[in-house]
Amino acid sequence: MRSAALAAALTFVLDQATKIGVVHGLNLIERGEIDILPPFLTFRMAWNYGINFGLFSGPNEVTRWAIIVISIAISIWVWLWIRRAHPRRLAQVSAGLLVGGALGNVIDRLRYGAVADFLNMSCCGIENPYAFNVADIAIFAGAAGLVLFTGTPGKSGPKPAKRGKPDRKTP
Repeated sequence: MRSAALAAALTFVLDQATKIGVVHGLNLIERGEIDILPPFLTFRMAWNYGINFGLFSGPNEVTRWAIIVISIAISIWVWLWIRRAHPRRLAQVSAGLLVGGALGNVIDRLRYGAVADFLNMSCCGIENPYAFNVADIAIFAGAAGLVLFTGTPGKSGPKPAKRGKPDRKTP
């Protein structure tokens, strides 16, 4: 459980520190865009009112509060599940990444009304129109890790029936 708590705390702090540093420290809110290693890495200010890729977006207070409540509920559920299941360390770290990232985005929704996204990456002549943040990366990695690192290794279904010599009873 210590691994999950440490991963959640580090993820949350890193997410909030990068947002403060880039969004406020570099004044990305007013500048809008800063080329770092174009086109591979650009800081591009974007406010995400919805969830991934702007789904369910719009500056609607009902949606904002629904996403906050759902994010907190999922974080609590994952935390309790990991606490009861006592999975291996990689699953605990994955849960911590997911919870820390989700709570980082919750803070944004409470503070700004939307999630502050600023990382934009493009490559190979394909321009990515989306921006994301450290919390988004952590949520994705945490969810993938929970899928990959939970469960009991070696169990893939019901065991086959034993085969052997049939019992012969003589009359």
